[in-house]
Amino acid sequence: MPGRNLAPQSALDREQIDGLRAIRAFLKVRTSYDVLPLSYRLITLDTSLLVKKSLNTLIQNGIVSAPLWDSNSSTFAGLLTTSDYINVIQYYWQNPDAFKQIDRFRLSSLREIEKAIGVLPLETVSVHPHKPLYEACRRMLVSRARRIPLVDVDHETNRQMVVSVITQYRILKFVAVNVTATQMLRKPLKDLNVGTYNDVAKATMDTPVIEVIIEMLVKRSISSVPIVDEDGVVLNIFEAVDVITIIKGGAYEDLNLTVGEALMKRSDDFPGIYTCSVHDRLDTIFDTIRKSRVHRFVVLDEQNHLKGILTLSDILQYILLEGEGDEP
Repeated sequence: MPGRNLAPQSALDREQIDGLRAIRAFLKVRTSYDVLPLSYRLITLDTSLLVKKSLNTLIQNGIVSAPLWDSNSSTFAGLLTTSDYINVIQYYWQNPDAFKQIDRFRLSSLREIEKAIGVLPLETVSVHPHKPLYEACRRMLVSRARRIPLVDVDHETNRQMVVSVITQYRILKFVAVNVTATQMLRKPLKDLNVGTYNDVAKATMDTPVIEVIIEMLVKRSISSVPIVDEDGVVLNIFEAVDVITIIKGGAYEDLNLTVGEALMKRSDDFPGIYTCSVHDRLDTIFDTIRKSRVHRFVVLDEQNHLKGILTLSDILQYILLEGEGDEP
């Protein structure tokens, strides 16, 4: 029986595949250490710290995550992220009688919270800074983490030490700056299997914040929700990091605000939302990542109606996995 004829690849297809292979080859010869800037600061929080104080520390330093350190065992204890604060919110929303204890809650008890609300804990992943950057990317995909700590060992004390944390944004920007092959990714998004376009979560300016957190961010395991008007036109986006601003100073009652009221609390330096269409290509997406601090793109149609969401996780997964099985 004759074999099935496969459609021949176009020149555009071949160029796209060659571009992806060049990016993967680059990630395999560069290390996570290479991604770090020449000068940076690292804020590490002890697991004995109160959750309320940790929140204030993040806000005061303009960061949204920090490595955790167990001083009792002198070991890396995971990464504190907005997901942990959302878990605390979910716990006290389900157990209102325990709310009065919230100011006495410590970071060391975060895993107990995860068990109480029945969520799977994010794997405490890390990578050695001199391992290939490709390895860090694969670990991030497997664990669904958006950032990964770089953990080394002090050879004098034989104890772990956290060197830094690298994010998906920093990795993709590193690629955008150093790999000219990103300009070979000229197929439009509509022809790629990348992004979310079906059953996209959305809310309005009048939706209560707690509903967005519990019913959308938590239940769908997503990090942002587009905000639309009555005609479906995109007005803004609510991000998981907005939760930190809302509950700063222990103002958990502000979770009853509407999305519109909550977004008024954003700092003046909020960069706005980044958009694209299904006709845009990854080469131009990488150009934007190279020039701007962006974490996701809201995909719009010609009338600014919501079509989908393209996250950095989507892009990272695509460049790592697309056509990988066909490589020699």
